[in-house]
Amino acid sequence: MQLRRIVISAAVAALVAVAVPAAVAERVVTLDGAPTSAPDRLDKVRVLQVGPAKADRVLVLLPGTSAGAAYFKPLADDLVDRLPGWQVWAVERRENLLEDHSALDRAKAGDLAPPALLDYYLGWIGADAPASPRFVAPTTEETAFAREWGMAVAIGDVRRVVRAARRGGRRVTLGGHSLGATMAVAYATWDFEGRAGARGLDGLVLVDGGSSRGEPPTPARARTALAELATASPFLDLTGLGLPWSAGVFNAVGSTAALLAPDEPSVLGSWPLLPANLRPPVPATNLAGYGYALDVETGPATLALVQAHIGRLADDGDPRGWVDDGLTTARRAATVFSGIPGMDGTAWYHPRRLSIDAGAVNGGIANPAQRALGVRAVHGRDLRLALYAFETSLGAGRVLDAARDLARRSRLPARRVTLVDRGATTAHMDPIAALPGRNDLLGTLVEFLRGLR
Repeated sequence: MQLRRIVISAAVAALVAVAVPAAVAERVVTLDGAPTSAPDRLDKVRVLQVGPAKADRVLVLLPGTSAGAAYFKPLADDLVDRLPGWQVWAVERRENLLEDHSALDRAKAGDLAPPALLDYYLGWIGADAPASPRFVAPTTEETAFAREWGMAVAIGDVRRVVRAARRGGRRVTLGGHSLGATMAVAYATWDFEGRAGARGLDGLVLVDGGSSRGEPPTPARARTALAELATASPFLDLTGLGLPWSAGVFNAVGSTAALLAPDEPSVLGSWPLLPANLRPPVPATNLAGYGYALDVETGPATLALVQAHIGRLADDGDPRGWVDDGLTTARRAATVFSGIPGMDGTAWYHPRRLSIDAGAVNGGIANPAQRALGVRAVHGRDLRLALYAFETSLGAGRVLDAARDLARRSRLPARRVTLVDRGATTAHMDPIAALPGRNDLLGTLVEFLRGLR
């Protein structure tokens, strides 16, 4: 065990040396969030801040569905390296405070091997003799308060982050990826005592997401959704196993094992409950097994929200390794989701109410469903800022169409609108995970941010 600990610790040290440029400062700050009926310790919002503390400009980024702030970390490093005078603040939504990172943090410190990490979080499921100690998730009854964690609560939290970012006269641009882009539109068009949230922003950055004015849910559908939520789990169940946390835990364990023991046989590959569509056709390493699941060519369609162009299984080897020949590498993709101590790149508990409310944002145009849900995104004609939107294949034209509509309604001049269409060449996670020299988001976004006045 001592030998394994030394090997893992060396792997961690090598990873940190490669992934974090020496000049990039990093810190996690906890702010008071919007008050709710939850315990006080959960009315908080954490922010991963990357870049020099004396920066006078801040890009605040909001993660997508079932995503955590740390998945922005590699991109944030690249941005601040190219943008002197900027910080990137990635928002960790309050639901992530429910996560148990005890074993993940021990593994990242080199004190727990990947097989033991799997046992703690997943190995006990279906076992005759469950592992002890093991991960114990909060019950539906214990988290009933999270049924109110919808758009109003999330925007209230973001409001506090934006205000903190503006202290000292700093200039703030707000952005998001996927659902986070929808939240960014909601914030910019939100009514704060008669004023649009956009009044405090220089720019709006929408990465493969946003909100179009179309067909919001009817008030009846909104009320039905709330009635169903009142007796159900507060959280999305992406795997359909009745374990809402399992998708996030699966990703966190797989990505961390891929970084700590990349060349060892896949610990998830030996787990009998691994879904067949995630199992490579041959025995694979931890790194190869992870790359296989997240690559656009081999991963299942159900994982489109986390897929990127990564590479392929090696032609030989036992276990089979991985060949990086895409826009990113398997190691960088794993870094995106493994994250940092205390914070991974996933959200184990995604509030269903947040997704319900997102449908009523409607490009910032008032509609009856907003009244039923308590959504106040009504200033869709009042934006006075610069707008950037980037679309991948998952957007299928909707992202840029929605951005054009938003710009048109607010009469934004063409010189203040940047639209980047990469639907033919990129997947949903490529703009977040791609290597700096292969990331079209990085170059175009840096140019956009430099042009803000």
